[in-house]
Amino acid sequence: MMNRVFLLSPLLMFIFIFTFCSQKEDTSVLVESNVPDTTTIASPAPIIIVIEKDLLYNEYTLADEYPYKDTIRSFQWDKIRDLLHLLDSVQQQHNSWAILQNYKNMNGVAPLVKEFKRNVYKRVADMHGVERFQSVPLFHPADTVTGERYGRDGSPVRYLGEEGGLARVCLLSSDEEWLVPPKYVKVIGDTITFNHAVFVDRHNQNIATLEKVGSKWLVRSMNPITTGLHRPPYAQETPLGIFLLQEKKQKMIYHKDGTTETGGFAPWASRFTNGAYLHGVPVNVPRTTPIEYSASLGTTPRSHMCVRNATSHAKFIYEWAPAEKTVVFVLE
Repeated sequence: MMNRVFLLSPLLMFIFIFTFCSQKEDTSVLVESNVPDTTTIASPAPIIIVIEKDLLYNEYTLADEYPYKDTIRSFQWDKIRDLLHLLDSVQQQHNSWAILQNYKNMNGVAPLVKEFKRNVYKRVADMHGVERFQSVPLFHPADTVTGERYGRDGSPVRYLGEEGGLARVCLLSSDEEWLVPPKYVKVIGDTITFNHAVFVDRHNQNIATLEKVGSKWLVRSMNPITTGLHRPPYAQETPLGIFLLQEKKQKMIYHKDGTTETGGFAPWASRFTNGAYLHGVPVNVPRTTPIEYSASLGTTPRSHMCVRNATSHAKFIYEWAPAEKTVVFVLE
């Protein structure tokens, strides 16, 4: 199924406003696009995406299409190919990379932007729905006094230098430039290569990990997950977008809702934005021993922003995916 070559058109929109529908996989056709490249991310040569299955983790592996209740779920390979095309396109250029960072407001509370509202969680958010808490202010080059919108913690950006004491950056999925106070920007340099990618599918409640080896993207795992649940005031959706894996915790301690009391731990946790982790099955107090699998995996959203995996799969990601070099795509 996966031993194919694809020449793809660039991704023209942010991941969080995808509107195209998933298409059924054709297992034998070479797909080529005749649409000219009209994006501002210039490619010196056509981008050819080669995806093959070469699993490193083969527990609880899902098929490309599989039944769920009275419907069929699938891995959205068309969207995954477009995102890999985007990633390979920007990496053809000579870029200095950086990460927008403000986990737990450690770099200071972001100032209010021009237009904002209070969401159902009673927190300030911009008009795109990005909350002020744990976010980064993005200033339009024409107005460095009041921020235009918020950028999510963990977002990878192309670092374009400093201008008037502000960092000039460009989001991975856009050619629009923003100015950001330097305290919110961690520069990771111009020698980084993003060869590890994780695709979290909120719609189908599955996850795929891919690794670029030579000219090919190899599928390393295909597994069931559960993502974040929209349930104010505590549980929240896993945000759509493009992020970098930022830090790892063998045990991520969490609190009982609305308290500072320890509720338990999530094993093999890899954080990619705000308080969102890829982790194993949560262990609630008073239990102290890990839980390998939950029957709820692959069903419906139920976590607090995080992406819940089988514990051994979370450990695989923890050990396989390098921090600040692994791109996490959350798609619908």
